[in-house]
Amino acid sequence: MSKCVRDAMTSQPVTVQRSASVKSAAELMEQQDVGSLPVVDEGGSLVGMVTDRDIAIRSVAAGRDAEATQVKDILTSALVQVMPDDSLDMALELMAKYQVRRLPVTYDTQLVGVLAQADIAHEAKDKKAGQVLEAISQPAQEHEHN
Repeated sequence: MSKCVRDAMTSQPVTVQRSASVKSAAELMEQQDVGSLPVVDEGGSLVGMVTDRDIAIRSVAAGRDAEATQVKDILTSALVQVMPDDSLDMALELMAKYQVRRLPVTYDTQLVGVLAQADIAHEAKDKKAGQVLEAISQPAQEHEHN
């Protein structure tokens, strides 16, 4: 597969600002039928991602008020990301390595798109893509306890 991320990514993805309430982020996820949203600052720079899991664990399970808690308080800031000219092969390898289904696509610090597992599956028709997509979905190995 020799295509680039830009060939498969979703341009101009729906985003949420870090000052938004957790409740409004959850409502936006419901409206858009997505499980994660890129979080941007006022200038459009990517600062993190917020997932339905972040909301469940860091907000609901922690007993936080969803209207009073801001997205910046629960987002995931350490992100694996790609650039538009990166190869889809590299993006697939990153998804498999880090077991993520979506990668933010940035140019400099600006969010320019999101690349989802489904985008690659649609774009790639070869056996390697299927194997890597399968690896993304494998549960993480449990570590043995001493």
